[in-house]
Amino acid sequence: MTRVEPTGERLAANVAHFTRLLRRAGLRVGPGDLLDAERAVAAIDIMQRDQFYWALHAVLVRRHTDHTLFDEAFRLFWRDPMGAHSALALLLPQMKTPTTRTVSRRLSEAWRPAAPPATAPAPREQPPQIDTFLAYSADELLRTRDFDQMSADELARARAAVRRLELDVRPLVTRRTRPSVRGEIDRARTIRAALRGGGELVALRHRDRIERPPAIVALCDISGSMGRYAEMLLRFLHALLIERNRGQVFLFATRLTNVTRTLRHRDVDAALARCGKEVTDWSSGTRLGASLHEFNRTWSRRVLAQGAVVLLVTDGLDREDTEGLAAEAARLRRSCRRLIWLNPLLRYAGFEPRAAGVRALLPNVDEHRPVHDLDSLEALGRALSERTQRYRPAR
Repeated sequence: MTRVEPTGERLAANVAHFTRLLRRAGLRVGPGDLLDAERAVAAIDIMQRDQFYWALHAVLVRRHTDHTLFDEAFRLFWRDPMGAHSALALLLPQMKTPTTRTVSRRLSEAWRPAAPPATAPAPREQPPQIDTFLAYSADELLRTRDFDQMSADELARARAAVRRLELDVRPLVTRRTRPSVRGEIDRARTIRAALRGGGELVALRHRDRIERPPAIVALCDISGSMGRYAEMLLRFLHALLIERNRGQVFLFATRLTNVTRTLRHRDVDAALARCGKEVTDWSSGTRLGASLHEFNRTWSRRVLAQGAVVLLVTDGLDREDTEGLAAEAARLRRSCRRLIWLNPLLRYAGFEPRAAGVRALLPNVDEHRPVHDLDSLEALGRALSERTQRYRPAR
């Protein structure tokens, strides 16, 4: 006689399977979160799909960057076979293997966990194999893998690689000088020394120009279209701040937020978690023109003094009218030494500046660079290390 499984047990089992799927995809969930998810589901009306979605979201999603993955996994796991949004979809998920064309790679690999290794037969003697220099290693492939297409394991390795990046930002040559053994003759000090010795010229005094590291100011877009790129850029900026201790980081989507003090925490994961709690407009729309206007009006004079380098991290897609965007970008360019636009859309070979926001930004930046993989981050580090020959006041 076939045992009929109660509906509550079936739902609890499916919640457990869903939680394990999220854990394999890289979300930080554990047995305690599974118990919280089961209690949250028991406290709501499962006939309401929105209630069910947000009950699971409240206990299983702790970082804003995980929202997109959770949403995708929920739609695939808890979908209705008949296409209707009913409670039957919550109890009978159709767990078909997704294809990589429509599903992120992390979720696709989590859906097909690696099978346990079978007992291998006794190995036969094989001819020796010689690795050639033309072979590509896993690290070589990881360097050119798009951040948004990385699996959970590749993301962990990429985060470690960003932490190991060597950021040799070259100092700027200023107009100020200091005493030196060699260099330009310091006439004033030479004459004063001669007067102290009765007017006899004993030795020449020299001076050299003072070098100081430039301030790096980053304006990072955290709207829904930026996703994984914003997270990796924040890890890069965290390493930059910790190593040099001179810079500012601002996040914007619908509003502008200064997270410099929060991002100075030594632990990058703890710093990003704090940013997630302080910033309330993650994965929302983009008000690029309004954010640049607020920065120019409130923060420009404070943080762009003495020739700072500005990194503008955005895809240039503004949900509002871009009429004033060009003027704000031009004002920002005049206030800094270099304005570098980091655009993840440049990963496409056929990229064309068709969006109004992109066309408004392009004439007002010094450099337009891609920022979608480890190679692009290393190229950015090399660009920041270019030495400035002479002091040049901001235009």
